[in-house]
Amino acid sequence: MAIVRVTAFLLLATLSLGCAAAPFAVRLGAERIALDTPPGFADTLDLGSPRLLELAEALTSASNRILVFALTDADLRRFTLGDTPELHRYLLVATPRAAERDHMSPERFRAFAAESLRGRGNPVQPPDIRKQLDAQPQGRATLLWELRRAPDAVSILEGTRLPMKPDAKPHYLLSTTTLLLLRGKAISVAAFTVLRDDADADWLRAATERWVDDLLRLNAR
Repeated sequence: MAIVRVTAFLLLATLSLGCAAAPFAVRLGAERIALDTPPGFADTLDLGSPRLLELAEALTSASNRILVFALTDADLRRFTLGDTPELHRYLLVATPRAAERDHMSPERFRAFAAESLRGRGNPVQPPDIRKQLDAQPQGRATLLWELRRAPDAVSILEGTRLPMKPDAKPHYLLSTTTLLLLRGKAISVAAFTVLRDDADADWLRAATERWVDDLLRLNAR
């Protein structure tokens, strides 16, 4: 049994590295959209796991088609070996089903982005994330920063104090939502991290910026 587990571990590590190194394409209508995951992450949809799919579906609207749900390579190894993933960081890419076969103009994309982010308020840009989230009700998302606003990309960073039992230590979740216009298709890109220290917030901002730039570059005509 130990040999089987070690073999599975090495095989999965090899597959994960291969997935991280090579972009892949998904067809939306007549277009093929190039997607990729940041280094250290691997898509899980090909596993066909109902458990992982249920988690991914909880992160986005039921009207969206999920294109990528990526875990860290370490979490994917844990899951494949039957252990519980830590889910400290994970990624999601989706597209609205109703529009996936249509060509979206820049004007329509701007309207789509404005409607999708309506009601988020203004970014508070807090000097202390925890203090800002502690002042909000549990479970309420707070817009912390706007990371990008361009004709083909709008990106925000939000934070949430997670619901906990009374007197339990607070837990916080940070996430970025980026709406992209890729080859005439509206794509929603999201990254999540548990906030343990300031390095997690720094990672989230930097990883989102690099990932968005990579996706725009891969789909440039």
